[in-house]
Parts: sequence; C-alpha cells; structure tokens
Amino acid sequence: MEIAMKTLLLITSLTLVSHTSFANISDIDAAANTMNITELSQYSEQAIDYEKAYADYRLAITANIIGQRQLATDSLNNAQHTLESLLVQDPSADQQALLAAVYGMQISFDNSKGTVLGMKTAQLLQQANDLEPNNPRVSLVRAINAFYTPSVFGGGLDKSQTLATQAINQFEQPCNEICWGHAEAYTWRGLAKQEQGDLKGALQDWQTAIEVDPQYGWATYLLNQQTVKQ
Repeated sequence: MEIAMKTLLLITSLTLVSHTSFANISDIDAAANTMNITELSQYSEQAIDYEKAYADYRLAITANIIGQRQLATDSLNNAQHTLESLLVQDPSADQQALLAAVYGMQISFDNSKGTVLGMKTAQLLQQANDLEPNNPRVSLVRAINAFYTPSVFGGGLDKSQTLATQAINQFEQPCNEICWGHAEAYTWRGLAKQEQGDLKGALQDWQTAIEVDPQYGWATYLLNQQTVKQ
C-alpha cells in the first residue's frame, strides 16, 4: 500500500509539473506566429490562470483570421471568464490589460456590446495604468484601444502612435515572466502610421518588429502585402 501511495504521489507531482510547464507565454506566441490552431487549442486546455487566458486570446485571434468565428467567440468568452475570476482574487495590471484587449475584440465582433464593454475597457485600462504606469502591455493595449477609438472620444491615431512608442520604450526594461507584445507594439505603431499616410514609417516599424521577433508572422504578412502591391 505504501509503495502504491508513493507511486501515485510521484505520478501526480509529475502531472502537475507537466501541467504548469506545458504552456508558457513564449510557447503560445510561437504557436500564434505560425497560426497553429491545434497547438493553441492544446495550450488553452492545459494551461491555467493567466497563461490559459492568453492562450484563449491568441486562439481567438487565429481562429478569426482563418474564418472559424464560433471558435473565436468561444475562446474570447473563455478568456473573459478566466480573467474576471483572477481579478476577483488578486488584481494585476497584466490581467486588467489582457481583459481590456478581450473586451475590445468582443466589441469588434458585436458592436451592440460597445456601450457596456467600452466603458469597462476604459475603466480597466485606467486601473491598470494607475497600478503599473510603466507596464508596456498596458501601454500597448491602450494604443490598440486608441487606434479604434475616434479622437472625439479620447482616442485617435496620434494618441495610438504615442502610446505605442511609450510601450516600445517600456519594453526596454528587463522582463522575466509576462513578456509578450514587443514586436506587436511596433506593428500597431506601423498601422497607425500607414493610416496617416506614412507608409515609409510603417514599413520601418514592421521591419523592426521582425528584428525584435524574427518569427512574428503578422509583421511579415504586412511587409509581404506591401511588396505584392509594389
């Protein structure tokens, strides 16, 4: 009986190690860069807490790109549930910023949610900025939010560029745990520049995004798209 119990404890401990180490931020980013929906789905199922929510968020983006809208919607709902639960327990700026990003994507799927979720997004980003004003992911999500928000309502392309630049500068700080978004910040700043007619500046930002993360698929796609047009 004692041997059996020890064996069971060993198996359980190995399962827990595997469970917690199977999905980390870099693994999820790598799967998202290659739009590997199978791996993202596995990470979503096996990760816990913030990593699970992040996997669901990236899964939603990938599913939307390839036209699996229901999977994208379900993944966003899963991310929302996970993050809202985490925020009740122990709020953090990264949780608040990611939930704001999730809300923003939900609004893009269903504009009727804009009134309620738009206000929640603004509150979350303000709380996150108050909690960690130097957090680059907070600045990045604020930049994304400003990109889609008219200037009359406090957003606009100039503000989006400013916040993306702020995020880029903040990403120069050392990072050991939650570190996603550096290449993404350059990409969003490039998109804002493109919208304002500064294609040269946009191309430079997208190229820098690839230098930051050579596997970053979105910036590569945007650059290739411009090459085809030329």
